[in-house]
Amino acid sequence: MTILVDSGSQFEDKNVHSEDTNELVLDGGFPVPNHASQNGFLAPEINSFGHSFRNYDEESERQKGVDEFYRLQHINQTYDFVNKMREEYKKFNKAEMSIWECCELLNEVVDESDPDLDEPQIQHLLQSAEAIRKDYPNEDWLHLTALIHDLGKILLLPKFGALPQWAVVGDTFPLGCAFDESNVLHKYFKDNLDTKCPAYSTKNGIYTEGCGLDNVTMSWGHDDYMYWVAKENGTTLPPAGLFIIRYHSFYPLHREGAYTHLMNEEDRENLKWLHVFNKYDLYSKSKVLIDVEEVKPYYLSLIEKYFPAKLRW
Repeated sequence: MTILVDSGSQFEDKNVHSEDTNELVLDGGFPVPNHASQNGFLAPEINSFGHSFRNYDEESERQKGVDEFYRLQHINQTYDFVNKMREEYKKFNKAEMSIWECCELLNEVVDESDPDLDEPQIQHLLQSAEAIRKDYPNEDWLHLTALIHDLGKILLLPKFGALPQWAVVGDTFPLGCAFDESNVLHKYFKDNLDTKCPAYSTKNGIYTEGCGLDNVTMSWGHDDYMYWVAKENGTTLPPAGLFIIRYHSFYPLHREGAYTHLMNEEDRENLKWLHVFNKYDLYSKSKVLIDVEEVKPYYLSLIEKYFPAKLRW
């Protein structure tokens, strides 16, 4: 494993497969201090750029790009657009490959909407999965869910349509009802065509209170796509795993508590696991790199347990 240590303008690579008795080292060389092992995962206070997590106000060139991303997303993600995307991508005619093959494709992807991460996506997946594995060793479905939760980002690649970033990544939100003010950079929704439709402009919109999130149309992106890929290919992951995949970017819900009036009882139960997962999804983003070959056998065994050998994408 490699840690990139900032020392002025230079970065120094250091091998930290440590003999330090204050660290627990998992398969991939992912170190966890003993006090964290005893008391649960300790979230860092700053991201790999030295800023607080999900800080959309920090002045930087990367932040300017994030701001522009959300401007485009909030303008273009409409109810009609999502229905067109679902119709196209639920054909599952883009590729046939295994889960691990898809993981390897993510080496080509960087999420421009994320102010906390500039590493290849495969590293984020493994960082999340290994951290969860340490704290929840008996919940192997949760380890695998962490590994695959962002695989839908392959939509950015040419073979899968080369969709623009705003149609793949970023926070998700319901369409067909009013845009809650808890949505990040809410100001950009003013130019979304759905705001001109009276039926979509009330709190419930076209939905009824307690209808269940499964009946709500969410903005299109990697979350919804990967949910449908997993479901239609017959995964045996539990409902909580599918819920995490589908709603892990729904920050207005699980971080701000918005849109809860649309949830049913099953959603509320699954949300408990999403809250567990989110801590690792958000705060495990760091410059600590996982040794992929070391952890690969373990995750291949989970893939075999919960998925067919090949999936239609």
